[in-house]
Amino acid sequence: MTLSSRLTYALAAALTIAAILLLASTVHAQNTVSTQTSAAPQPTLRLDIPHSWNPLAAYRGTKVAEPNLANSPLIDNLISDGVLHLSLKDAIELALENNLDLAIARYNIPIAQADILRTQAGGVFRGVNTGVVQNTPGSGGAGVGSGGAGAGGTTGSAGGAGGGAGGLVQSTLGSGSLVSSYDPTINVTGWDEHYTEPLANTISYGVPTLRSNSIYGEFNYTQAFPTGTTMAFILNNDRIATNSLFNILTPELDSYYRIEFQQQLLSGFGLGPNLRYLRIARNNQKISDQAFQLQIISTVTQIENIYWDLVSAYEDEKVKQASLDFANQTLDSDRKQLDLQAIPALDVLKAEGEVANREQDLTIAKSTLQFQELLIKNALTKNLDDPILEAMPVQPTDLSTVATDSAFTTATPTEDIIQQALKNRIELSESAIDLKNRDISLAAVRNSLLPTLALTAWYGGTGLGGVDNAASGIPSTTPSSNSGQLANAFTNDAPDYYVGLSLNVPLRNRIAKSDEYRAGLELRQAQLRAEQLQKQIRIEVRNAQYALEQGAARVTSALKARDLAQKTFEITGKEQTLGAGSAFQTLSARHDLATAESALVAARTVGITLDKNAISVESARTGVQSATAAKP
Repeated sequence: MTLSSRLTYALAAALTIAAILLLASTVHAQNTVSTQTSAAPQPTLRLDIPHSWNPLAAYRGTKVAEPNLANSPLIDNLISDGVLHLSLKDAIELALENNLDLAIARYNIPIAQADILRTQAGGVFRGVNTGVVQNTPGSGGAGVGSGGAGAGGTTGSAGGAGGGAGGLVQSTLGSGSLVSSYDPTINVTGWDEHYTEPLANTISYGVPTLRSNSIYGEFNYTQAFPTGTTMAFILNNDRIATNSLFNILTPELDSYYRIEFQQQLLSGFGLGPNLRYLRIARNNQKISDQAFQLQIISTVTQIENIYWDLVSAYEDEKVKQASLDFANQTLDSDRKQLDLQAIPALDVLKAEGEVANREQDLTIAKSTLQFQELLIKNALTKNLDDPILEAMPVQPTDLSTVATDSAFTTATPTEDIIQQALKNRIELSESAIDLKNRDISLAAVRNSLLPTLALTAWYGGTGLGGVDNAASGIPSTTPSSNSGQLANAFTNDAPDYYVGLSLNVPLRNRIAKSDEYRAGLELRQAQLRAEQLQKQIRIEVRNAQYALEQGAARVTSALKARDLAQKTFEITGKEQTLGAGSAFQTLSARHDLATAESALVAARTVGITLDKNAISVESARTGVQSATAAKP
């Protein structure tokens, strides 16, 4: 028999069975994954991992598309005459489409889905980031907003991956007994060996030198189940041919099969400890979905703040321009009166100084406006590679004058708002899911306190065949064909069965005791954090209401100051016309009016921001921004 034919004999049966079982197990696994995925809650945005009926697809990489860095077409529709006309509604829509904080957070959703796929096979969950991405500069005022405290500009959140989030320790999350892989494993081994051994005599084998050719093939199929059960099927064949004169069979054909079963009876028994990774991963997916909603709220709130900062800078620039125009008019009038020798030259010098001051104010206002324009364009685009867009002015269409007294009032009692906030706030929901994860872990760790008791059983059979060795002179009763020897193993004429128990009792058990006690402490710590979070939300709601009242008071005070400055300006203007007042007094009154108008602009925009802030009364009432509720 040639080498190729011998290898074909040894491995043909094993490879055939391997191919059949591989196809069957792959189809079964894919059916299981597909069913569980469809039953899982689907988040609003997901980059699904594709599944295929092709068994070879399990060994091919999944292509993740390149991120789309093109700005959405909406921004082109808002440009006319070289100016970007922007309303608050447009700004929010552009942010939902283009803001990179949202784009980064959006990837946490499929990452959580990938964790579920991993834990369905018995793997340990890797965790997902559930913090808020805060890399976009600009969150109020003219300065640049600070980034998040976590990696990648993220902030910690309850239930987030990693230890120490929110002051919590979660080092025992997922601890417990070992979980085996639920994906079937096939192992095929084959080899061919030629061995020559010099002998000291011819008595043992009848030849001075023993030569043997051995061909061996083995197929092994193993799979674990969530009940703590492991099943295995083993099949091996060998063919041994020697030049010994005393061997009855040459070549000798051997087959052996075994079906093995093992069940954990104490530690590692049941669905609870063996499915804990999958259950935690599914809970983490729920947290990830809710964290993305929190990201939307945070981003929209920041966009509102940036927008009203832009409005404030835009209107303040108008006020400063009007103040400069009036100062220039006064200077022209004073110069004409000086030519007529109606006023002293000192008044003209004062008017020139006033113009210089107003020019400085206007320069500062324009630079502030340009910076705010840059901030909002950065927040509403994926890229600013176009130099025309980068330098394009932005004109807000929703001005601060739209604010009315109704914007600062609420008819809902504070306690009702607090109760709605406690019901709807996403942070509390995340904390509740995190507590479920800790309960799952604690139960698994308590199960691992038990000794390990394994029930093992197997049943197998042996087959023998071969060709009679004429040199031995002894006839054989075994089949001589290759198939006969393999079939002979399954006739149960030579059975091999075994039943046994294996008990492993760790004395003192200090490691498991420590983990179990620590898991209990971490659970109690998380419960206290949940209570603290409720108290914090109560404070935030009341603080937002106080800020709302203060904002209303600021607007009322600014309105009165503006009206008083307007009347003062009108009176001094009339006095100057009648000759009873000086131009400098009129300029001073106009400056006071401009200051009052700027204060009114700031008061109105701050009031609107507070009313829409993530910790405002409105946010506490609903838990999500109304502007984005339909567009997550």
